[in-house]
Amino acid sequence: MLLRRPRCALLRIFVMAIAALTLAGCAGMFGGDPLRVNVAGIEPLPGEGFEMRFNLKLRVQNPNDTTLTFTGIALDLELNGKPFASGVSDQAGTVPRFGETVVNVPLTVPAVAAVRQAFAFASATQSGQVPYLLRGKLAGAGIGGTTRFVDQGTLSLPGTATP
Repeated sequence: MLLRRPRCALLRIFVMAIAALTLAGCAGMFGGDPLRVNVAGIEPLPGEGFEMRFNLKLRVQNPNDTTLTFTGIALDLELNGKPFASGVSDQAGTVPRFGETVVNVPLTVPAVAAVRQAFAFASATQSGQVPYLLRGKLAGAGIGGTTRFVDQGTLSLPGTATP
């Protein structure tokens, strides 16, 4: 009985060591640099009712040595730290190794969010700069089938001078 416990403990340590080495090996095998996703442009689309709609163009850059295939995209846009718009697209495509592609995503801005931001813009500082945060994911890409991304920066309000 005394010999069985040390063997059991030794077996557990061995199994955990093998599991740790396997996971470390997988991480090294699939590791790579994160995608670079930036806003490339925005165009108005016809809205329905009180909502506003836009076509957001995202430039997706792949700094890795393997082609990335995706089957859809979803994103959320914040302005001034508050939710502003969201969008989804079932657009499929590939981003070549060390290459880039532009993905179109229709964005919907609910009327409440538009009104809230209009009041925020009216009381904006003289800088005319509005911080934005874009969070999203590419489906069918990367380990586990999804690659997440974040882009942030500032937008200049129309009719304001940038310093």
